[in-house]
Amino acid sequence: MDGQGTRNGAGSGRDRDWWARLYDPYTPDTGRTRAGDSVDDRFASVARTLGTTEGGEAPTAEAGREPPDVAERPGKAEPSGAGEPSDAAEPSGPAALLPRADPDAPAELVPDTVLEEARHGHTTLRAGSLRGEAAREAGEPRGDALLVARFGAGADALVLVVVAAGARTDGASAHRAAREACHALAAAVGRSAPRLAEDLRADRRDALRPGLHRLTDRTLGRLRAQAAAWGLTPAQHTADVRCLLVPTDPRCRTRVCFGAGAGGLLRLRDGAWEDIEPRATPVPPPAAQPLAGPGRAADAAGAAAARDGFTAAEPPSSALAEPFRFRACAAEPGDALLLASRGLAEPLRAEPSFADRLAARRPRAETGPAALAAYLADLGHHVPGHTRDRTGVLLQED
Repeated sequence: MDGQGTRNGAGSGRDRDWWARLYDPYTPDTGRTRAGDSVDDRFASVARTLGTTEGGEAPTAEAGREPPDVAERPGKAEPSGAGEPSDAAEPSGPAALLPRADPDAPAELVPDTVLEEARHGHTTLRAGSLRGEAAREAGEPRGDALLVARFGAGADALVLVVVAAGARTDGASAHRAAREACHALAAAVGRSAPRLAEDLRADRRDALRPGLHRLTDRTLGRLRAQAAAWGLTPAQHTADVRCLLVPTDPRCRTRVCFGAGAGGLLRLRDGAWEDIEPRATPVPPPAAQPLAGPGRAADAAGAAAARDGFTAAEPPSSALAEPFRFRACAAEPGDALLLASRGLAEPLRAEPSFADRLAARRPRAETGPAALAAYLADLGHHVPGHTRDRTGVLLQED
């Protein structure tokens, strides 16, 4: 636009000349008085002549009348403050503060929400993890962690799902413990994926249970060793972990859930939820080890601990160790499994309407952003009294 308020090149020469004369300070005044007009006076006169106001609105009153005041216009709210409209009627909602960032550790930043979606064989997977209302109001990072990984290719591949929830006794490290547990479990499962997939296809549950039990104990032992190195108690740097092993072979319907701590595993069958939480196996007291000979069991345990990357320590007492949980089940066509962190499992068990809402949103064969967004909205549905982080993985069988 040029200095006269018109677009360059727009309009006729007569229009441009008219605007030039309007803003020319040497053009004689043609009003009823001989007093000179300012530029603002001339603009106001032209605006009245053209039937517009300074804001560009057409007057709503009859011709020749001044436009009504703002407070008199129908459908307009009274101005507040220095003439600015008030937005007090807009819903503000609860506070949602970003976690405090450390400029020396940008890798520690945790996204508010994580989504995953996949389809293998006859199974559709939809997963989400989101920061809870309490963490958002306190400006703390999401303490839940979600990991979905595929090891191998084709029908011989194995899908691992890990849901971990860090202890909130120390909000600053809750997310670290959860992520470290996810990474340690994924690394161990990935190295043994071919053998695990074969055991699943052959339904060797008795062979899977002890190996996965050792894997879980080693993961939690790593967290306890880190807590001791940082001067924390074991309860301040630990996590509840739940894992699900799903073979991609469409002929294999065996699904294995294992882990330790709080959480939940639910199955949707024939339109109704079933709580199939894995049964807890108490940790037996440590057995006495023979001390004779240079190759005693304690030396072997120390070597194994060094190999696995954490400091050897005395076996934890049963009071500190979380019971191991294991369950293998056969998925039937139409079933849906829901692996949930504690923050999601608790409202599901306490509020039937919330469980029904998720049941209505179970994945179908078709997937897409719209369906995933709807699942996320249902996952974060407000349930009074339940403000923890929520992580849920839903597997739908065709």
